[in-house]
Amino acid sequence: METDAGCAVAHGASPDPTEPRTLVAVFASPVAHYLIRYGRDLGYRTVLVEPERGRVANDEDAETTVLPRLPDDLDGHTDIVLTDHHRPELGPVLRDALAMNVRWIGIMGNPRHPGPHVAALRDLGVDETAIARVHRPIGLNIGSRTPPEIAIATLAGLVADRNAKPGGFEF
Repeated sequence: METDAGCAVAHGASPDPTEPRTLVAVFASPVAHYLIRYGRDLGYRTVLVEPERGRVANDEDAETTVLPRLPDDLDGHTDIVLTDHHRPELGPVLRDALAMNVRWIGIMGNPRHPGPHVAALRDLGVDETAIARVHRPIGLNIGSRTPPEIAIATLAGLVADRNAKPGGFEF
């Protein structure tokens, strides 16, 4: 009897544990908290990057690796999500992320407003091709409003992108 892969997963089979996946949430925020929480459930190794240590809550410290800057060991299996577009470190953190061979880089923000990351990166001399690698808006358009909903939409978008699927209910 043949087993459908999707059915096998639904009945408890896990994704291939040999495929390393890292999720880096940049800047401590309520959305970052849920990205880390749910990301671990999805099999990601999670990292919180927060340059200002005082912004990190005790539960975040206990749940994931917390670093003051992007780690050097990020690779093509890494997804980076910046969760605050108002921070003064935005440009330098994005510049450093763009210099790495990571799979995906995105920043939260309302699509009806210009992304402040573009000017910040241009001011640092980052070329337009690199700037275009930064995804904004991020996540699936499900009308999310709360931090858990935003995290779910973001992670669902990352899973869809990783699997080369459009997301939504079209099969």
